[in-house]
Amino acid sequence: KHGALIEHYLSLVKDGTASNDEFQMNALTTLDELRSKILSFDFYKDKPKKMKNQNNAKSAIPSPSLGDTEEVETSFPYLLNKISNLFSNPSNNATTTSSVASSVVQSIISSHPGLKGVYLHGGVGCGKTFCMNLFYDSLPENMSKQKVHFHSFMLDVHKQMHEAKMIEKIEGDVLPHIIRNTIRDGRIICFDEFQVTDVADALILRRLFTGLLDEGAVIIATSNRPPSDLYLNGLQRDLFLPFISLLEEKLHIISMWESVVDYRLIQGENKARGVYFVGENSKNDFEMTFKKLTKGSIISSTKLTTQGRLVDVPKASMKYGVARFSFDDLCRQARGAADYLIIGDEFHTVFVEDIPSLTMNDVNLVRRFIIFVDSMYECHVKLIIHAATGPNEIFKVDLENEFCDEAFAFDRTRSRLEEMGSDEYLKRRWIGGSGG
Repeated sequence: KHGALIEHYLSLVKDGTASNDEFQMNALTTLDELRSKILSFDFYKDKPKKMKNQNNAKSAIPSPSLGDTEEVETSFPYLLNKISNLFSNPSNNATTTSSVASSVVQSIISSHPGLKGVYLHGGVGCGKTFCMNLFYDSLPENMSKQKVHFHSFMLDVHKQMHEAKMIEKIEGDVLPHIIRNTIRDGRIICFDEFQVTDVADALILRRLFTGLLDEGAVIIATSNRPPSDLYLNGLQRDLFLPFISLLEEKLHIISMWESVVDYRLIQGENKARGVYFVGENSKNDFEMTFKKLTKGSIISSTKLTTQGRLVDVPKASMKYGVARFSFDDLCRQARGAADYLIIGDEFHTVFVEDIPSLTMNDVNLVRRFIIFVDSMYECHVKLIIHAATGPNEIFKVDLENEFCDEAFAFDRTRSRLEEMGSDEYLKRRWIGGSGG
């Protein structure tokens, strides 16, 4: 008998929503096994106090969610036995209530070595995120779960570290504080687009993840890199290597690289016209699209605020939620994920013009453009572009650099630009508007 995820996947294949792919089946089989273990463990059934980025994926499972009608093994007798054993031990007579509770939790966790997470890695469009979304959406709503883009997660970690020291005046190590906050958001943590390019991230990840795992977190991640290639050629990478070992020990590592199909391109074959303009001859069409979407409203500059910094928006229709930038506005200044995410949170449609052809000589611009596109995609922003070339020609890499981090990451950017021009993407609901 197939697990619940495979059963649902096969139903999607049958109705034409998904294509039967052996690599997706393999990933879902492992996720199915993890799901069954989680559902039999009451420790993961506490409703978290706050939920993060739990967007309904296109593959979302209709209500009632998978698992609602399944027979779930109760672990209450198991917990009772653990507690009984602890109190029957004479050495525990003087133990405080809190330390006993902590011992119970740690004892239960250590008794479940099978609760390893899952790390899916593969090329763009192979279905990594699709599989993770099926897993996440299949977990009942009373599960302690969260789903978050890794860029956003690390950005929030650094923000919390800053606030803990400067506002909450916590002295010494603030990571335990961050770990507790993260666990409160959900013990089952799904990270999308896991990648490490920043030295500040690299140096804290081992301690951060060790703390999360010690608290009973189960981690599921998607990435376009195997763990061994994370932070490749990064500064002080020798200090990062123990984190790679941790991932390989605590997570099932599943490769989807042999899947040669980019399913996002298949889904995006029905391209909507008027979102990607190439060359000088199309500049007038680009201008007309901007005028059409802003409907003659007042166009003015504005400023957004994020983490104490100002982000200039040179042209915007605040009435209709449309912003316009040049490539230089976005990428030739010291911008980061926070700056781009606040744009995506404020405007549902973003125009970007004068995107040039880029080479490895423009590597900083390339990195910023990658993060920008990722941020717009995450917020479901309608991105309308005027560029010197098509998506496949924006970033040209010579043979010497074809295996660099930026080349790998830009493969995803090309694919996302293609998908963002599809009817299906353009029909998605914008998920910004929270006010930053």
